Amino acid sequence: MTFFHFFNCAALTFGPHAVYYKATPLSEYDTFSTCIKAAIVYIVTTLIKFVCFATFLQVSEHDGFDLSQEILKGLIGFLDVAGLYYALTQVSHRSISQNHKFQAVGLGWAFADAVLHRLAPLWVGAKGLEFTWEYLLQGLESNANLVFTVSLAALGSLMWLRKNKPAALVPFIYVSAGILAAMPSITSYLRKGLAWEFPRVVSFELSASLLMAFVTWRLFSACQRPAQ
Repeated sequence: MTFFHFFNCAALTFGPHAVYYKATPLSEYDTFSTCIKAAIVYIVTTLIKFVCFATFLQVSEHDGFDLSQEILKGLIGFLDVAGLYYALTQVSHRSISQNHKFQAVGLGWAFADAVLHRLAPLWVGAKGLEFTWEYLLQGLESNANLVFTVSLAALGSLMWLRKNKPAALVPFIYVSAGILAAMPSITSYLRKGLAWEFPRVVSFELSASLLMAFVTWRLFSACQRPAQ
């Protein structure tokens, strides 16, 4: 029973990444190397973030919401945007379209995040004798993060790679990207500042991911029209 629970949680956490790769043209255009490169950039970015956290953040004796510390943590978190910029613009890719590039980068980035932050807790916790919903909720949270990351990569491709986008849409693109980049700080405030329970936070993340995916799709589609 414990292994079955672990398998279900692992499938929910990592399965959507594999399904995304196989069910989209990413597998047909052999973008696996791009996913790997994006994952490596994510690992390097995360190491830099850990160094910044250890250097600039103070160790708190309580788990409450500290505004100054959360602002600093959010600013450090924007290193993810810099990492995505590097993965989209500086890392060499095969001759793939812009549409496939941002999806491959976002998928590799999100998968590396899931492995680094969820595999070890899942391996240790989900094999316990007592059933708990926590790891199933973490799997759903990983799915929301996949949507957030691919959406941010799509907006990043519009900001940094698309030159002839409509000027009227530029503010909406940057605002949407800013919201996605600030999502970890938003969820941290919901947990610590408003004392939301984990299931409620995950519900918010899933709803917000669907909303931001729709907004991103509309912006991306609108920016594609002039080139047609």
